[in-house]
Amino acid sequence: MLETIFEPLQYGFMQRSLIVAVTVGVICAVVGSYLMVQRLALLGDAISHSVLPGLAIAYLVGANIFLGAFIAGIISTVLINLISTRSNIKEDTAMGIVFSAFFALGITLITVVQKDNKIDLNHFLFGNILAVDGNEVRDTLIIAGIVLTVVCLLYKELLFYTFDKLGAQAVGLPVGLLDLGLMVLIGLTIVASLKAVGVILVLSLLITPAASAYLLVNRLHLVMLLGILIGVVSSITGMYLSYYYNLPSGPAIVLVTSGIFVIALLFSPSQGLLTNPSIGWGKSGLIRELKGLFNHRKLK
Repeated sequence: MLETIFEPLQYGFMQRSLIVAVTVGVICAVVGSYLMVQRLALLGDAISHSVLPGLAIAYLVGANIFLGAFIAGIISTVLINLISTRSNIKEDTAMGIVFSAFFALGITLITVVQKDNKIDLNHFLFGNILAVDGNEVRDTLIIAGIVLTVVCLLYKELLFYTFDKLGAQAVGLPVGLLDLGLMVLIGLTIVASLKAVGVILVLSLLITPAASAYLLVNRLHLVMLLGILIGVVSSITGMYLSYYYNLPSGPAIVLVTSGIFVIALLFSPSQGLLTNPSIGWGKSGLIRELKGLFNHRKLK
C-alpha cells in the first residue's frame, strides 16, 4: 500500500504535477463556490473559452502564457458587460456571443501557429499537467496566493454581495468593484487551472467540487471547506489513476470529481435521490406533471 503511494513521488514530474493539482483543487473550490451560489457557471465557461486567443498570442510573441490568458479573459469579461449593459441583449446571450467568437479566434490562431512551427499546442485545450516545469509551478502558486488572500480579506463583503447584491449596494458597498474583483478572481483561477485540465474541462473543476459540497452542507464557508477537500482528493486521485492506468491526467481528475458529485447527489442526507426518495422521485413536480399529462390525454 505504502509503495503504491510513494512510488510516483520519486519522479520530479509527478511531484510538480501533484503540487499544481492540489493548488488548483483548492482555488477552484473557493472561487467556484461564489460562481455556483450566484448561478454564474456560464460566465466561468465563457471566460475559460475566451482565454484561448490570449494563450496563442502570448506564445507567438514569446510572452508569459499566463499573462496572455489573463488579459484575454479580462477583455472578454469587459465585452460581455459592455454588450449586456449598453444594449437590450441579455447577459447570457452576450456570454454566448463573446466566448464563441474568442474560442473560434483561439482555435484559428493555434491552427496557424501549429502549421507554421510544426508544434503541438493542443495541451491548451485538454491540459498537460505532467509537463509542468518549475516556472509554471511558481506561477500557479503565486496566482493561488493572490486569489486566497483577496478572498480572505474581502470574505464578508463578498458574502454579502453574493447573497444580496441590492442590499450590498444600499449599505454603500462598492458593488461595481466587487463585481470586477470577482471576475478577476475567476480569470486568475481559470488561468491557473489551464495546465491541469485545459480550456475545455476547466469549468468542471471550477464548479463540480463546490456543487458536490452544496448538496451536503448549507453555509458558504462550509461549502468552500468541503469543496476544497473534494477538489484536493479528486486531484490527487486523478493523478494516481493517470500514473498507474496510463490515463490522460486532466480528464481523470474531472471524472473523479464528477463521480463524487454523483455519490453526493444520490446519498446527500437532505437532498439525495436515494436517501430522500420523496424529494428525488416519488413526489417530484416532474412525476406529478407526467401523471397529469397522461390523465389529460385519457380524458380526451
